[in-house]
Amino acid sequence: MSVGIENPVHLLFIAVVALIVLGPKRLPALARALGQAVREFRASLEQGSESPGELESSAHASGGDQAMGEPTHPPGQSG
Repeated sequence: MSVGIENPVHLLFIAVVALIVLGPKRLPALARALGQAVREFRASLEQGSESPGELESSAHASGGDQAMGEPTHPPGQSG
């Protein structure tokens, strides 16, 4: 027995419900926005696929390896 939305009948049912809920005028705009979001997500995944070594070298180059200053204490307490 198939569980999930792998079955084409399930996808057809979801499409019909979306058409009823959103209407024929709003559905194309929503599909366009969803497609654009998926494209941007994939582009960001490809852009962010740097190796850990490249990430470390870019952090060192930008000063990310500098030591932090002394912690501050709340008023009335001595450190």
